Amino acid sequence: MNNRICQILNIEKPIIQAPLSWLTDARLVAAVGNAGGMGVLGPNAGLTAQTAVSTSEETAQKMREEIQKVKALTNKPFGVNLIPMAENDIWTAPMVAVIKDEKVPAVVYTGYGEGTIKPELFAELKQAGIKIIYRDLNPTPENTRLAEQAGADIIVATGFDEGGTLPAVALGTFSIVPLIADSTNLPVMAAGGIVDRRTAKAALALGAEGVFAGSLFLSSIESRMHTAVKERLVQSNGLDLMLFRTMPAYYRSLSGKLADKLVAMDKAGASNEELGKTMGGLRGLRLGMLENNSDEGYISLGTGIGAIKAVRSVADIVDELMVGIKG
Repeated sequence: MNNRICQILNIEKPIIQAPLSWLTDARLVAAVGNAGGMGVLGPNAGLTAQTAVSTSEETAQKMREEIQKVKALTNKPFGVNLIPMAENDIWTAPMVAVIKDEKVPAVVYTGYGEGTIKPELFAELKQAGIKIIYRDLNPTPENTRLAEQAGADIIVATGFDEGGTLPAVALGTFSIVPLIADSTNLPVMAAGGIVDRRTAKAALALGAEGVFAGSLFLSSIESRMHTAVKERLVQSNGLDLMLFRTMPAYYRSLSGKLADKLVAMDKAGASNEELGKTMGGLRGLRLGMLENNSDEGYISLGTGIGAIKAVRSVADIVDELMVGIKG
């Protein structure tokens, strides 16, 4: 397909699989690439509790190993997630060194507040020929323009419909996509609730030039999410998801012992800090979604899951989205 996203990323179809932290690995990323889109390795890609590491150098080396596995499975472009910290950032430099050394074509650069749009980092990536897909956790016209000025190639506009770490402002995908598309000259991708041909078509009608999907790819055969959680996903809809405050703002989850406790704590007035500590960060995601332990973990999904009716191959998912994108 001939559009700006495809041209920039050298891919056939303007579809990106979200990084998804523990839930990505070489198999999923390569499958998306082979289907014509772009897969992205997230933090902790391919790791388990037994193989997780705690130092920045070890983390970068584990990512190198997963990158090399992707290369063995596909010759198509793929990406790696970068999440720069505003201060005391010991993680980004080793990861960037691996990305450059392994000649990874693109990064999904996650921004989340003042100081995380770093012009010097943008310049380093651009000089290495790496394409920058900028996705702010709290997209605004202002941070979109800052990312454009810094050198971003593509902007992701994420609505409150998404799964995972939610924006601080409850602005849905239908509202945020045109707002961001109207504020930049760069191509925009829509994220949040993109699950079928209808939502893909709507995203383009709103001004996006491609789609950025997470929960949909978690439902795939190639996804490493636990089989029982996939089955639960296709049996659920957005009304089954519970919203609660946490750090930095909000999360949502299907019911489980931990999720029910978090909702009760929220209603009782617990602070975001208390809720975040009880939630357990990305450890809770690993337990709930990779290990099917909803007593100690959570199952975070987007509100569009009601339109996901079956566990299908990545190729079938991409083909379905393209029906909507082509109109």
